[in-house]
Amino acid sequence: MKWNRLLGLIAFLCIPTSLLLGQIPPAADAPGTYPGGINPGLENLYVYASADIEITGPKGTPVEGTIVVSLIRLNGQVFKTAMAEHGKVLFGNVPRSELTAEVVAPGYQTAKKTFEIGDKAEVKVQIELQPMTDREAAAADRGISALNPKAQKDIGKALDALRNRPADARNYLQDAQRDAPNSAEVEYLYGVYASKVGDQAMAQTHWQRALELNPNHLSSLLAISQSLLQQHKGAAAAPYLTRALETEPSSWRAHMLMAQSDLFQGQRDQAIKEAERALELGHDQAASVEPLLAHALYDNGEKDRAIKLLTDYVTAHPSDTNSARLLERLKNPTTTTRTTVITTTTITTTDMPNVSDEMVIMPSNWLPPDVDEKIPPVEEGASCALNYVVQKAGQQLRKFTHDVDRFTATESLTHESINRYGIASSPEKRKFDYLVSIQEIRQGYLGVTEYRNGGGAQAQFPDGLVTNGLPALVLVFHPYYAPNYEMTCEGLARTNAGLAWQVHFRQIPGKPNELKTYQFGLNGPSYAVALKGRAWISADNYQIVRMETDIVKPMPEIKLLAEHTVVEYGPVTFQKDNVNLWLPQSAEVYFAWRGHQVHRRHSFSNYMLFAIDDKERIEAPQNTEPKASGDSGDATKAQSKN
Repeated sequence: MKWNRLLGLIAFLCIPTSLLLGQIPPAADAPGTYPGGINPGLENLYVYASADIEITGPKGTPVEGTIVVSLIRLNGQVFKTAMAEHGKVLFGNVPRSELTAEVVAPGYQTAKKTFEIGDKAEVKVQIELQPMTDREAAAADRGISALNPKAQKDIGKALDALRNRPADARNYLQDAQRDAPNSAEVEYLYGVYASKVGDQAMAQTHWQRALELNPNHLSSLLAISQSLLQQHKGAAAAPYLTRALETEPSSWRAHMLMAQSDLFQGQRDQAIKEAERALELGHDQAASVEPLLAHALYDNGEKDRAIKLLTDYVTAHPSDTNSARLLERLKNPTTTTRTTVITTTTITTTDMPNVSDEMVIMPSNWLPPDVDEKIPPVEEGASCALNYVVQKAGQQLRKFTHDVDRFTATESLTHESINRYGIASSPEKRKFDYLVSIQEIRQGYLGVTEYRNGGGAQAQFPDGLVTNGLPALVLVFHPYYAPNYEMTCEGLARTNAGLAWQVHFRQIPGKPNELKTYQFGLNGPSYAVALKGRAWISADNYQIVRMETDIVKPMPEIKLLAEHTVVEYGPVTFQKDNVNLWLPQSAEVYFAWRGHQVHRRHSFSNYMLFAIDDKERIEAPQNTEPKASGDSGDATKAQSKN
């Protein structure tokens, strides 16, 4: 039977309404103050004063845009965070102590100023911000994408060979090295080749050469560490892992390997800390760290917790026979020790889970990294009230879905097929008249339907694969759907749209999952796809300015190996009634499905809005020539999923 291939959003998104995010925090003690402060019940421990912070640019010039100010205690703990209005913010109920004010503003360097609350009832602090300087281009290797096209093609062939026929990779790497003789990426992959064919000494030589070319080449630092840990040389691996964590503090792989290094050296408390941090950062990707954590906990005397953790892991990963054997050892320890014992228990280095046995990382030359590979940088010192941020974003989405019945746009599409070597084909271009209908069928149930050129436009999309779902991704934060996702606020980030709260989300197992589906044909079966990702929510107006998503795990039942989506949103102003909506400006989609590897770029322009009044009557378009903030042609890249 021949499948008609259609990847699309299910027409109706039906989830019971059950969100209870808690009440909005009480009004702050000064305009613009962000929720936060000291713990309830501690008020009587201090005598309080006020801190009046004034922020300017060089020579007193005003600072435009969102300004976030945090007060930080001597121990590094954030006391309060606020958003300044007209360059000023007043903090009330400030304890009489030494504090540091940290200021973050778009286009300016982060500024810090330490001051002391003395005997005065109010302290005035003036902080002058300095504009960011143009940073010189990094001299270090910038990855595969920075190489010339010939070298990229050779590396693509080498990567394909390394995954399937390692011995064949040598010739392609030699060609790549001729075209890019000083590339850390090529040297790193040469090391991977040598490792796969069993020449560990040669692998070390190439990885060291990569570090000479780029001292902060993360993959090479991790690869050398892995090699040393496989030889049980924890102390020798530690300096490389320290450099790796300095290069990328949010690398879960670096924390994972550091945990093993610490455990080899008998530093159990530190090993537990590093393993837990790896799990926190890597989520499901870091599941292989759990046996190592169990080993460290057992060695540290936390035997019951260790056995429970490892039991749960073995149940979820029945094919991991090494961990199953370790579990038996933990449950039934012997009284005999061996010369390889590195702890006071009977568990030995032979029994220790060796996470460094995992294959060294092989980068993709076309698919962006998974959202859990690392955490994008955030500003230090800015505290984030997750429930408040999610609640405010949800309010914006609730208003949007209440006020808008339909909107239309012109959609421009660029499609590239990616071959087995990661090389893109000549681009194909399409243009569509695009309409999105959003309706609340009943309380707690939303319907989102997309049309192109009056229909589904399946035949007009390259390969018959239709990209749908961009407008619905933001509904992750709608009150109807937010309870289905585990969320973490990672901090305050700088974006092209200004300062934004960076929030990680992941579908909760067992919760309704209907925001993303893959469907075969117009009437064929559909498969719900669990999503994880990251959103950037404006610190100024709580609109979602950017989203990046991946699937939680591959779906072999439909041969879906990967999907990565990035969407950039921006304000679209409709002149009549001064309606201002945040809608997709551009998108970028990558997916590997049923043998297809695809990269698509979407952009949207010429928005028209159809609103619905209180009597449920459809009005005429409010403006036929809306103004978008930033031309869609200039908009930052984003992704849409199929």
